Amino acid sequence: MLIVIVHVHVNEEHITAFTHATIENASNSLKEEGIYSFDVIQEQSDPTKFVLLEVYKDENAAVAHKETAHYMKWKDAVADTMAEPRYSVKYHEFYPPMENWKKLN
Repeated sequence: MLIVIVHVHVNEEHITAFTHATIENASNSLKEEGIYSFDVIQEQSDPTKFVLLEVYKDENAAVAHKETAHYMKWKDAVADTMAEPRYSVKYHEFYPPMENWKKLN
């Protein structure tokens, strides 16, 4: 299992455009075979900051995700909305055990 946490800081005037593009990408991502979950959260104290929490079956599923039309569309759509480059950190499951993680779609 591969868990990726993506940190995004959006320019305030682009929040709406970013959220529309991101919801479209996330909803299409959940249809992918190798994605267990794809959550998007927004910071309460600073609404320009978002976190994408992506849970993949494995590294191959993450690679396949970046080759999809909806990801490429999202990447292009949000490129100019960001206040700074997004960054991600990769994790693996720790608890609960892998067999307790469920595919949501």
